[in-house]
Amino acid sequence: MDDHLNNHQEATETSDIVVELTIGSSYRFIELIGNVVDNLTVLAGFEPEDAHWIGLAVRESVVNAMKHGNRLDESKAVDASLRLAAELLMISIRDRGTGFDASKVADPLDPQNILNPNGRGIFYMRTFMDEVVFSAHPQGGTEVRMSKRIPVKGEGESAEAAD
Repeated sequence: MDDHLNNHQEATETSDIVVELTIGSSYRFIELIGNVVDNLTVLAGFEPEDAHWIGLAVRESVVNAMKHGNRLDESKAVDASLRLAAELLMISIRDRGTGFDASKVADPLDPQNILNPNGRGIFYMRTFMDEVVFSAHPQGGTEVRMSKRIPVKGEGESAEAAD
């Protein structure tokens, strides 16, 4: 596992931006976290398409925490921690549910599951983020930690220039 996620909860450097939110399990709060992610991706300099997919992955994670983790019980919180560092955007979403085994979620690309809407959120998270780790939180619930490397300015330009 990447050291960035292992150190996710460590003290931040003065240049890091950290936003922590705790919301109830109501869909009306999804865009609150989504807007924070959208603003952080702009600050980080992600291309608009990449920012869109990062936002989708985070929104899916929040929906999963509310729907599957907390069973839409508005009295159960969802915690979101977002950290923008010099080279990495790190996001942690935690529910207060009973937990689950992410490895047992059906593959949405399997022909038997192609029409099944379940499992797509985790698929999106794993597709659009560089790293996704699910774990049982010591105080209960499931925590998903995701990270996305911030592109270095000029990255990929040399390949285009060679064409």
